Amino acid sequence: MPYTRLRKGRFSQTGIAYHVTTVTLNRTPHFAELGNGRKVVRELKALQEQGKAETLCYVLMPDHLHWLMVLQDDNLPEVMRLLKGRSARAIGQALWQANYHDHAVRQEEDLRKMARYIVANPLRANLVSRIGDYPLWDAVWLEDTLSG
Repeated sequence: MPYTRLRKGRFSQTGIAYHVTTVTLNRTPHFAELGNGRKVVRELKALQEQGKAETLCYVLMPDHLHWLMVLQDDNLPEVMRLLKGRSARAIGQALWQANYHDHAVRQEEDLRKMARYIVANPLRANLVSRIGDYPLWDAVWLEDTLSG
């Protein structure tokens, strides 16, 4: 499995699930505008269609993204560069801080439980009272995620 060095002691490896969090530049709430959010979602889907990363779930908050994905055919820094660059071009402005936080999911961690936690962010932020009312999220385990 190919891997790429991230920061000291970290490696990017295909076939591994990652929870990535990235924040907008100056925490500007670009994605409070639904159209902007949908452009980012299109880029997530494009990366999946291109075989770069399989999205397990995501939630796009007004000023940040939580993305649980399996790295497929590239390294994590490259996938993040593509996502940030393409979404910024689609929206027509600088969007993202340069850095991001990543967590390689360990085998013993429960991906569905992690997905439920991720997509519940709009509830914890009091943006909605039901996750189904928030427009910028998805999960491959849709029913499990809603009922869990």
